[in-house]
Amino acid sequence: MGTREVYEEKLRSGNLYHEPTINPGLGSPRCPRCLSTLNPISGKGDEWAITSVLHDATAVAGSGIGGLLSAVHTFNTGIPYLQSRVKGPKWLPFLVGIPPLLIVSGAGAAFGGYVLPRFAQLTVTSYYAASSASHHGISLLTRHIEESHTSRIQQEKR
Repeated sequence: MGTREVYEEKLRSGNLYHEPTINPGLGSPRCPRCLSTLNPISGKGDEWAITSVLHDATAVAGSGIGGLLSAVHTFNTGIPYLQSRVKGPKWLPFLVGIPPLLIVSGAGAAFGGYVLPRFAQLTVTSYYAASSASHHGISLLTRHIEESHTSRIQQEKR
């Protein structure tokens, strides 16, 4: 069901969303064959957003990376600080350091879960904007070459 012919048939019958970016035939960021990472934002005109799958995946990855990095950093810097300040048995600085470690790693996970999807949104839309602009320039150049070739052939026939 996910073959190219099925998507093209749905596109022809109108059952699949398709909005050309510049001119018909040049494709769009929402190309059904490439299963793009962009969706149009309804009510916002020409704005696009990353798909929910990509957003969720980057949020999970960002949370994991942010939590891990902040926990490692806090453990490597906080525990030696506590060992020099807290006097008592060897396990006491670790017991005192666990709540701040959890708070800092939770904050790092929340920050990573927020920032990485935003960064993915920025990079994907920037890529499509640059790609769309280059397609437009190539399309204009191709149209100019084709028109000059067609007019030259018509002049030769006269």
